[in-house]
Parts: sequence; structure tokens; C-alpha cells
Amino acid sequence: MVISTTSVWDEISEEFTSESVIEYEKATVYGDFEQERVLHQGRIRMLPNGWIALPTGRLLSPDAVHHIDP
Repeated sequence: MVISTTSVWDEISEEFTSESVIEYEKATVYGDFEQERVLHQGRIRMLPNGWIALPTGRLLSPDAVHHIDP
């Protein structure tokens, strides 16, 4: 049996982090269709896996976000 000493994520992470991340300086993240529940306003990063990274280091789940107005 052969066991690798490097993580698979380390091998593919460079592809996803540089090209697939979308950043917005001013965006509004809504949690509902009616735009009544604002989850965040300001700078965000959309990660390749669908999660939204906030400047505070917190992440918003794709299930919690209805839509984003950039």
C-alpha cells in the first residue's frame, strides 16, 4: 500500500483559489426573495464551493444566501 505524505487539497487548491474566487467591493447579500433580510453589506468573496467569505473571517452558507446584488 502506498500512502501519500501530501494532501490532495494542496495539489488542487491553487487552481480553485486564484481563478474561481470572485470578489466584490460593494455587495448586498440577501437571505430572502423579498430583500427584507440583509445578511451582509460590503466587501465579499465568493468561493468556488459556493460559500461567501466576509472580511471578518466568517463564512455564509450557500443555503442561507438567496441572492447577491453586486
